[in-house]
Amino acid sequence: MTQESFLAVAIGAMIALFFGTLLVFGGYRFFLFLLPIWGFFFGFGLGAESVQALFGDAFLATVTSWVVGFVVAMIFAVCAYLFYFAAVALIAGSLGYALGVGIIEAIFGSNFNLIAWIVGIVLAVIFAIVVLVFNIQKWVIIAATAILGAGVIITTFVTLFGGPSAQVTQNPVRVALQASPWWTISFLILAILGIAAQFQSTRSFELDMYNRSSELIGQDPDAVKGQVSA
Repeated sequence: MTQESFLAVAIGAMIALFFGTLLVFGGYRFFLFLLPIWGFFFGFGLGAESVQALFGDAFLATVTSWVVGFVVAMIFAVCAYLFYFAAVALIAGSLGYALGVGIIEAIFGSNFNLIAWIVGIVLAVIFAIVVLVFNIQKWVIIAATAILGAGVIITTFVTLFGGPSAQVTQNPVRVALQASPWWTISFLILAILGIAAQFQSTRSFELDMYNRSSELIGQDPDAVKGQVSA
């Protein structure tokens, strides 16, 4: 490894670890800031994996996978920034997708395929709908950010010890579940600590619902907030 490539890997790892730590221990408090960023990376991974599942290509092996990944990433990031409920659905859906794909591959010991993708998509939709219908956004945001952040941290360390760098954006929870038992145990402990820490630190803190699209069309944000709350 050249000095330049080592430096790039080191900087990327530090950024990933910082972002993962923010998700684990401050995901709910910093939700409004973190979600557009997470939406971009999750959308990029989902778009590329969709091409992989539907056409049988390797992850990010074709121009199509890169283009689809960036398009989905931009859509998810913009929607998460503009709409509160889109951000909540996104974080819940990303958790459902990551768990669905990760569990299927962990149980059957297979690589990513169409069945794992379908299960992930179905669970993503179910998670998103359940969270919005039963109004449990705060608890799901806490759990999802802690679990997903723990996946990012563990996957970063797995990558530093020889794993492919692309897996950080592909599905960090899957990597954490498929890694060695020690990495998996570390992932579970970190996620539990994150959930406990966020629950303790946000007992008296509640996020305000938002609709930033109103600012783009010149509508009063407070009026829109009242309509959403109603």
